[in-house]
Amino acid sequence: MAANLVGMTLPSWASHLEHKLAPPPLLLVQAFVNTLDLDLRTDVLAHADEARAWLAGAGLRDPGQADTDFAADLQLARDVREGLRAMIAHNTGGKPLTEAELRPLEQVTQQALTRLEVTADGEVRLGTRTPAQRLADGLAGLLLTIRDAQADGSWDRLKLCGNPDCLWAFYDRSHSRRGAWCEMASCGNKLKNRNLRARRAAG
Repeated sequence: MAANLVGMTLPSWASHLEHKLAPPPLLLVQAFVNTLDLDLRTDVLAHADEARAWLAGAGLRDPGQADTDFAADLQLARDVREGLRAMIAHNTGGKPLTEAELRPLEQVTQQALTRLEVTADGEVRLGTRTPAQRLADGLAGLLLTIRDAQADGSWDRLKLCGNPDCLWAFYDRSHSRRGAWCEMASCGNKLKNRNLRARRAAG
């Protein structure tokens, strides 16, 4: 556990996020996309040990899962992350997703084992096992979270920063829904932005 937002302690997998946080469970989608920091050129999913720990901590992969195909899993995770980034970009006027961006998302839907459950109050839910037994199941859980956010109207508030050197995913809580920057001051000043991210990476 690392930071706080309105009395809520953030889980360790979201410790790299500082402001404009999405509400749970959409927070996990935001944190996953932001495992790649374009400004600092750091990538949590670049190295197997760090990626394995983050994915397990976020519940996207069973820590006891055999690592037989972990290199392929890791590549799928990176590809899905870019597909999700393209989906978020579409919220801010971006282009429709390309075939290359859709391909890993479709791969997840084909590989994942989803299940239906009926709650005590009679609600029918579609989900994946938590924590996910396989990475494809965990990634499918992100897609199901997006589907729910699209249904409740919160999805279009998740946006990419308008600074092309940043593209940080942020949650726009403004009344007008016209927020364009992850942080106005830092993205208005690129050097200040770099210093901010460097302090966060060092911390």
